[in-house]
Amino acid sequence: MSQHQVEQAIVRGAQRYFSHCRNGIPAFIDQHFRYPGAIRTNRVALGWDMLRAPVNLFWAPLFVLLSLVKFGVDRSSKLSGLSQLLQRIPAGFTTQVQQNITDRVTMDLLHQNNPRASLTFYISEELQALYECHEHHQVDSQQFHQLTEPVIEEAMTQYRITRTASADITNTVSCTILGAFAFQKFTPGGIGVALMLASVSSSTLAAQDFILGETLGHLYYDLFPPEPTLALTAGVTAVVLAVLSAFAALSGVISDPVQAKMGLHRHRLDKMLDHMEQDVIAQAQSSFRPKDQYVARILEAFDLIKSGLL
Repeated sequence: MSQHQVEQAIVRGAQRYFSHCRNGIPAFIDQHFRYPGAIRTNRVALGWDMLRAPVNLFWAPLFVLLSLVKFGVDRSSKLSGLSQLLQRIPAGFTTQVQQNITDRVTMDLLHQNNPRASLTFYISEELQALYECHEHHQVDSQQFHQLTEPVIEEAMTQYRITRTASADITNTVSCTILGAFAFQKFTPGGIGVALMLASVSSSTLAAQDFILGETLGHLYYDLFPPEPTLALTAGVTAVVLAVLSAFAALSGVISDPVQAKMGLHRHRLDKMLDHMEQDVIAQAQSSFRPKDQYVARILEAFDLIKSGLL
């Protein structure tokens, strides 16, 4: 029995396993990301997630910056110590929604809780068949569990990050729709909405103190809008961002069915399984790096540029 035969048995086991997982994606999405499953998936956000989600949203831009630094550091063998330090930086608090979804992925899609349907079982089954042909000893399945577990854990960590990014993108889209209907303006984010509300509030307050009366004051300040004070702008911005952060914790109730309809959930899960299969076969570190968080940060930067803060 050659090393090549062993490697081919591992490849066959991994391919069978991930093919089985891919076949289960549509049913998984229907169960957890479409109504009424989306409500069950996201209702666990009621509680401490209302505090964790805002912290994650404010931490996310810095984490993306650190991730980009780590990407550059990984290219240099002289900075391995710094790379290991950056590797330990958390992506934020793990929310109840994130944990619930990754638990569902791990158990319902990857079947890691089922000893006869896990990745380790499929690989061990192929190797056992090969060993029996050569009258070899029993397969040590624990060895393959130790090899594959880091790949699965890292993929789940990256998948959790997409939840924060999804909440960010949902907030941006919501603000854009709100600005279009309420103000007939393009407000691509919370900052844009906050500045618009600050301007409206400033005009309303100025009209109330207009020397010729409030009605004429509204007409005058519609033509010559006053500049909102720094204190008013800061106060309105803080309130808007706080409301959006709280909304982010429950935004999956809206965004998950929309993403399911658009095929985004399926694309993301397919991509994750593709990377996991490649990593298991190559016995490499997890290569799954979804782009959602970078999309969210680009939209935030556009909001800041549009608002004149960058």
